[in-house]
Amino acid sequence: MADPTKADEPQDAMPNVSDVEVAEVHSEEEAVAALDANVERGEPILQVRNLVKHFPLTQGIVIKRQIGAVKAVDGVSFDLHQGETLGIVGESGCGKSTVAKLLMSLETPTAGEVFYKGQDITRLSGRALKAVRRNIQMIFQDPYTSLNPRMTVGDIIGEPFDIHPEVAPKGDRRRKVKDLLDVVGLNPEYINRYPHQFSGGQRQRIGIARGLALNPEIIICDEPVSALDVSVQAQVINLMARLQDEFNLSYIFIAHDLSIVRHISDRVGVMYLGKMAEVGTDEQIYEYPTHPYTQALLSAVPVPDPEAREHRDRIILTGDVPSPANPPSGCRFRTRCWKAQDKCAQEEPLLAIPERFKGSDTPAAHESACHFAEVKDVVHAA
Repeated sequence: MADPTKADEPQDAMPNVSDVEVAEVHSEEEAVAALDANVERGEPILQVRNLVKHFPLTQGIVIKRQIGAVKAVDGVSFDLHQGETLGIVGESGCGKSTVAKLLMSLETPTAGEVFYKGQDITRLSGRALKAVRRNIQMIFQDPYTSLNPRMTVGDIIGEPFDIHPEVAPKGDRRRKVKDLLDVVGLNPEYINRYPHQFSGGQRQRIGIARGLALNPEIIICDEPVSALDVSVQAQVINLMARLQDEFNLSYIFIAHDLSIVRHISDRVGVMYLGKMAEVGTDEQIYEYPTHPYTQALLSAVPVPDPEAREHRDRIILTGDVPSPANPPSGCRFRTRCWKAQDKCAQEEPLLAIPERFKGSDTPAAHESACHFAEVKDVVHAA
């Protein structure tokens, strides 16, 4: 049910639970069966509503008492559609990786819902949660520590089959692992090698093969290329784009590199201090940014053209990023924003289409959490 306190919000504001088509299930068997339903391309497959994760701050050794909380994620909402890539960008510590862990049920949310095919996975357990984890897989950031050095490549990629034996019978697993190695561009004969015998790019391909093993529908990519060289990054990104078309995958792609996010993403969400600051298509975010934080991020991207570099308007933010344990009142970006006014401290801006752009066909008409959202020309790397 929608929160009655939100009744006066504009209809294009941050989505609420009321717009989610919730699946009606009355038993674990029905929940598992509902998770096998097909979702048409372009329809929402994952819907996140008001997701919150606060890590408690405690004091004391024998008797611990909570004295505060780190608000790592504080009211994040977005949709992921079947077959699309949603990029999430932002500074270190803004909550991107925590969102990924919450979507994987590796962390328990403090509040909020994560709907997968109409079911709130934060409330699932047993066989139903196991079925969700089969369909939502993850590629981790570090290709060196995410692979067990004591296991061979065959054991690493084949381990998901031990947890979900229905995907591949025992006698067929070795062939399946070799097929997966071939799909990601590695020699199937490497099946008995150990992780230390591979380069960083090859290890990340092994991580991708492990993510594909259970034929998932969604893959959450937590900075999958940040630890790789630029040339290897391009190879891995092109591989992921090909696999998306081949297996009809939906990606949530978390990264710092704005150019990589633009290359692979259909839509982009910009996070700041645990909240979404702006959401739109790649063209809307990169060519028509309306939030001051997004504009500052884009202006910080190095420009290879010397003439364009000389004439661009570089935005230099002052001050430090506030602590997530004590975020500013109102707009969280106001302490570093050149547009900040009294209203920014008193009233938190909604993630909605700005009033000045409502009803227009301009690309600037996309969701932005700013009281004074406007387009600013930012020269950045292509």
